[in-house]
Amino acid sequence: MTTGRRPGRFRAFGLRTRLMLAFLLVAAVSAGTTAALTFREARTALLETAQDTAVTSFRDHVQQTAFGLPMQGGEDLQSLLRDIARKGKPHPWVVFAEYGSVRASSGENPVSTVITPELRRAARANPHGSFERVVKDGVPYLTIAMPMVFKTSPDSVLPSGLVLYAVMRMSDEQVNVDALLMAGRDGALPGLAVALIPGLIAARSVLRPVRELSQAARSMGSGRLDTRIAVRGSDELADLARTFNESAGQLERTVRELREAEARARRFASDVSHELRTPLAGMLAVTEVLDEDADHLDADTARAVRLVSAETGKLAVLVEDLMEISRFDARAAELNADEIDVAETIRKTLHNRHWTETDGRVRTELPDGIRARLDPRRFDIVIANLVGNALRHGSAPVTVRLRTETRSPATPDLLITEVADDGPGIQPAVLPHIFDRFYKADAARTRSVGSGLGLAITLENVKLHGGTIHAGNLPGGGAVFTVEIPLHAEEAGG
Repeated sequence: MTTGRRPGRFRAFGLRTRLMLAFLLVAAVSAGTTAALTFREARTALLETAQDTAVTSFRDHVQQTAFGLPMQGGEDLQSLLRDIARKGKPHPWVVFAEYGSVRASSGENPVSTVITPELRRAARANPHGSFERVVKDGVPYLTIAMPMVFKTSPDSVLPSGLVLYAVMRMSDEQVNVDALLMAGRDGALPGLAVALIPGLIAARSVLRPVRELSQAARSMGSGRLDTRIAVRGSDELADLARTFNESAGQLERTVRELREAEARARRFASDVSHELRTPLAGMLAVTEVLDEDADHLDADTARAVRLVSAETGKLAVLVEDLMEISRFDARAAELNADEIDVAETIRKTLHNRHWTETDGRVRTELPDGIRARLDPRRFDIVIANLVGNALRHGSAPVTVRLRTETRSPATPDLLITEVADDGPGIQPAVLPHIFDRFYKADAARTRSVGSGLGLAITLENVKLHGGTIHAGNLPGGGAVFTVEIPLHAEEAGG
């Protein structure tokens, strides 16, 4: 057994969750993009400031220092390099000199492990100097290459072969960059948390009319066609509410008109049936008298009298059936159940209609001892209509079977009655309509022997007992009607 969700119950992937996730996604993308762009600009500005300061300062100091060429190395060169290194900005430098095979530095090692071959090639190609940011063992460095040149004319220079390199740690800039990154991250997370508040407000404003629409639709589904939704604002949800109200109003008017038309049709059928009963009773009495004297009349008059008598009898059956079906429509039919012997009741029904086994038209399989709480009159109508229908539209012999069945401990025992014939069976296209009122299986047949209401009345009587009836075909041919009624009809039917 499945149960529906309550209106306010949380759904893992409901509309509220999807709205919140979408809002947080937009907020996260916006915050992340803003933080990334801000971090990139701040990092670039921070590094370029330190880089430009170091490159400009190193170029100025190199140009202001006089070197004697050719250079042999020694203490004089190392002293010059240390003097340049002491003037390093914005952080201390380690200065290296390369001249042919001569290597010297302001530090302990004459050769740097940070200077890359690419920077050396760039220094030889660019007389105005080059720089490069590298990371060595996790430590960031700025390396600057500045070649010494001879100026031969205002627009040309001649390399001297001496190249000075400055290596500067950028640990402070890296610390500042890391601080910027952490600040952006720590600022984005609270921003996302704060974004939940407008997200909840937005989700509430969207979900409230949707929830009202759901409740209104559920209310209309339960039969309250006067349900309406309050229209707020002029947005798309307000348009949806107005459309719902207009549709609900139109549906209410249509259903009211249909109910009034149905009520008028029921009253008409009931009134006509009641009005016809009295004149029909008189007509039946007259036709009985005429039938008795038909043998003393001439042939044409006798044939006309018998035709009038037969048609009057059919009309009387139709009127009784119309009155019976109108009682079901008005819910005025009552079940007067009593404990009866089912097999004996069926035998009595067949005997009263002169359907006996001696003429081979009806066969029975009725085990004795089956008792059930049924309405004898209505059960008699069920059996009579099914057997009569089988004899008219099927082929003899018609078999009536009776048995009981227990399907599960949780359900009541069933009384099962089957009426089968030996005819051609029911066409598949006819089966869904077999219990409809006045339904004709053959469209060319303008009249039928019965009233056209027999199976419809049978269905209503079975439902009044709390049972079901099914129509089908036997594997070997022939139609079969199966009636299933709880053995205790009052308990089943309520």
